[in-house]
Amino acid sequence: MTNPNTKQAWAVRPFTLARIEAHVLRWPVKRPVQTSFGTMLDRPALLVRAEDADGAVGWGEIWCNFPSCGAEHRARLLETVVAPLVLGQSYPSAEAAFAHMSARTAVLAIQSGEPGPIAQVIAGIDLALWDMLSRRAGVPLWQFLGGASEVIRVYASGINPDRPEDTVRAKHAEGYRAFKLKVGFGEERDLANVRTIHAWLPPGTELMLDANQAWDLKSALNMASRFSEFTPRWLEEPLRANRPLSEWAQLAEQTEIPLAAGENLIGPDAFEAAINSRTLKIVQPDLAKWGGISGCLPVIDRIHEAGLRYCPHFLGAGVGQLASAHILAARGRTGGMLEIDSNENPLRAVLSPALGAIVEGEAKLGNEAGLGVEPDIAQLRDICGLRP
Repeated sequence: MTNPNTKQAWAVRPFTLARIEAHVLRWPVKRPVQTSFGTMLDRPALLVRAEDADGAVGWGEIWCNFPSCGAEHRARLLETVVAPLVLGQSYPSAEAAFAHMSARTAVLAIQSGEPGPIAQVIAGIDLALWDMLSRRAGVPLWQFLGGASEVIRVYASGINPDRPEDTVRAKHAEGYRAFKLKVGFGEERDLANVRTIHAWLPPGTELMLDANQAWDLKSALNMASRFSEFTPRWLEEPLRANRPLSEWAQLAEQTEIPLAAGENLIGPDAFEAAINSRTLKIVQPDLAKWGGISGCLPVIDRIHEAGLRYCPHFLGAGVGQLASAHILAARGRTGGMLEIDSNENPLRAVLSPALGAIVEGEAKLGNEAGLGVEPDIAQLRDICGLRP
């Protein structure tokens, strides 16, 4: 495999997949996570373990955070639909396996009405393959992908609307210097929260806003005008992700706040259309929802070619969090930031220890091979209070 940006080559021999396992975990939250579209009462995680015929192992994660019952459904899709397509098959690269899985399930995804869940299963397997291959090469994934530095910028995400200033203060004390507040809970409440946080933020810190698709165009135009005095660094998903690009263009033309989106786009064509529309300043593919690393790498290159800012979206457990961190370290360029959920979730914390130490808004990924973590399923089940 040769990275076109660094001209650095790593010898990757073909691999044959011998085993793929899905592990469903669920941690009962102490404080529900609120969004404009619903409240998360627990934190599910769906981890993927892949093993090749030589015994090399890699780990991935499939998006399933809401509604949480989707974890079991996606696990069954992996076991009954996608895994049988790849087990026993030999591939020259992770990209080849991703292309094969995508092609073989393309019609089924349409026929079943499940393009999202099937894409997420493929993404999780792809992440496991990249972890496996970089472990086999004996280098950290960020280096395997052609990165030159283990250091990334991060921001605190998922900040609930109930006394968000308390969360911001706590995360600032932990070393965070950028914060993303959830909005979409009513004009008065949103403005009060933004005003309170903006007044407290020390110099050199950043505030972003995430509406989680809460508004129609009229409401988004109104809220963007009300938020403008606080100069947020971006406004994320103010409209539903499937609204016509003409609506996004109208909003982008009438606000100075940069617009961000991408976590709910599926496929290269959707990203290409969004990039070409020039409506977004920040593009946020989620590699556990679509594409894994194989699909997201060319999208990230297009984001940079278009002069836009790449900031990966992620909200789940620690394996996908680390994968997002490594791809950012490898391809993030200046301005990229990794979101880290501010809500308590041991399935994230235990599985991404490298991201536990934040210093002046930055984290270091380390030099262990692959993602640098080996999930202990028995330990994780115990943390979740699940029976053996």
